Amino acid sequence: MAANSGDIFSVSAPAVTKELKQERAVRTRERVLASAASAFAAKGYPAVTILDVAQSAGMTKGAVYFHYENKDALAVAVTELFNRRIGEIARAVEELGLPPVSAVAELLIRTAVAFRDETALQAGARLQSERQLIGAQIPLPYEGYTDLITSWLAKEVAEGAEDGAPTTLATVLVSAFFGAQHISWVLNNRADLPERTIAVVRAIIPCAEEDIELCPSAPRG
Repeated sequence: MAANSGDIFSVSAPAVTKELKQERAVRTRERVLASAASAFAAKGYPAVTILDVAQSAGMTKGAVYFHYENKDALAVAVTELFNRRIGEIARAVEELGLPPVSAVAELLIRTAVAFRDETALQAGARLQSERQLIGAQIPLPYEGYTDLITSWLAKEVAEGAEDGAPTTLATVLVSAFFGAQHISWVLNNRADLPERTIAVVRAIIPCAEEDIELCPSAPRG
């Protein structure tokens, strides 16, 4: 029995060690990415250096380069993180089962709150505005977001509750929202973005007041 136990441990130990190393590598990569997002959000792509990211993450430049080839690779990774987070917000709204216009308003409001509070979204937005300065192709902004809003508004049209072309309305909403987030960033560090977002929805969809009332994330009062 003792020999068998020894055999078991001798076989499993390397696997456990490998798994622990992989977990550490994932955590390190996430720390680097979080530090890069903070740096891009605060300073903008041109001003950020690998040394900035390394110092913020509490590691060497070599450790950063081990996970990301260069600053362009970090910018791409942060932009992908931005897109994943937007997708998570959208899926959470879909799970609420709200009426279409309420779902659109709730999505915009939750996105506004995330822009106000989350570094990854702030970094992603800044990188999009600086995309021509980045030496790599980063994902195009807001296409999936606009398509999703279009699909929700199309359901509203099919139900006869809203006039207008869903694609045009979605494009105008998304353009107005992301313009509002930029203005809110410049003027108020995005502190008033949820309120600006409600104003955008009310202005573009004047009959949306009852739908806004159904939004759990809508600012009250």
